[in-house]
Amino acid sequence: MTLPLEGLLVVAIDQAVAAPMCARRLADAGARVIKLERPEGDFARGYDNVARGQSSYFVWLNRGKESVVVDLRQADDRALFLALIDRADVFIQNLKPGALNRLELGVPKLRDRNPALITCAISGYGTTGPYVNRKAYDLLIQAEAGLASVTGGPEAPSRVGVSAVDIATGMYAYEAVLEALILRSRTGTGLAIDVSMFDCMAEWMAVPLIHGHYATPPQRMGLRHPSVAPYGVFTCSDGAQVLIAIQNDREWARFCKTVLDAPARATDPEFATNVARIADRQATDDLVQSRFNDLTAERAVALLDEADVAFGMVNGVNDVLQHPCLRRIEIGTPDGPIDLPAPPVAIGLDKPPGDVPAVGAHTEAVRQEFLG
Repeated sequence: MTLPLEGLLVVAIDQAVAAPMCARRLADAGARVIKLERPEGDFARGYDNVARGQSSYFVWLNRGKESVVVDLRQADDRALFLALIDRADVFIQNLKPGALNRLELGVPKLRDRNPALITCAISGYGTTGPYVNRKAYDLLIQAEAGLASVTGGPEAPSRVGVSAVDIATGMYAYEAVLEALILRSRTGTGLAIDVSMFDCMAEWMAVPLIHGHYATPPQRMGLRHPSVAPYGVFTCSDGAQVLIAIQNDREWARFCKTVLDAPARATDPEFATNVARIADRQATDDLVQSRFNDLTAERAVALLDEADVAFGMVNGVNDVLQHPCLRRIEIGTPDGPIDLPAPPVAIGLDKPPGDVPAVGAHTEAVRQEFLG
């Protein structure tokens, strides 16, 4: 079956995480993605060596791409780059703002050559403004945009345990490119897209920022929800930890009857509404924990299922590797196959995942194709 983006050419100067995430999603959807790398390769290739001697980040984000080595300061490599741009549908890059302009390869020049070209520039703080020249990476933006301030326990801010800023930015960039492709199908003209990591996190921080602007910022609570109770972790008699989520007062009533075995708590003014439960959160949590002290994990799960209350186990990485819902794919790499989590989006079109390229694996073939 034809994939949604089959026949499209994407040129990417993508490094680290955010831009490679965007480009990989385009590759997953059927686009041909030519990744332009420095002679030493994308620096994310050196982040670690745990995936059969390769970087876990790189194999995760670069399957299905062709790797071409270029040095845009060299005339023949500039010629190859421009030949690619002339035929490209999308150009993605996350170089430092102004880097392409200094090479006289800025976006206006590229779009003059190819008016149908969609360009996507990913940066830390945007292509204008007071921080335009600052370098930016995931953890820096987690701190700068306030995400770390609402993550962790009461004692200190914390990093989100995955590259949340980079992933969010890559996905926002991907959806912006798709929107631009839809518009181009009607107008025939491309767009210049700018995506800022800081802006992406400010969007994700909307609820804490609203609280801070109109009331008080939420407090760090570890595995507790700042606005809903009970919504957090409780320890069973056998030491297992179960995270429960009561989303409304109807669920609270079922929870009181079936799990707490205390139906009167559903109408007790101290606990009847979420507002009341949050007002004295400690009393709410103590009430729930006192019941879990008497329940094994097996019994707690059975009661939660019976009450139709949302819950989950607090799993570690090795637990997730054995999880019955974890779907996997196998991808080829220069050093052998690697298992990865399967793509989360299912649209009924099966496509074997592309391989991870070695540095410059496609340089000569692409040169021959585009320069002759």
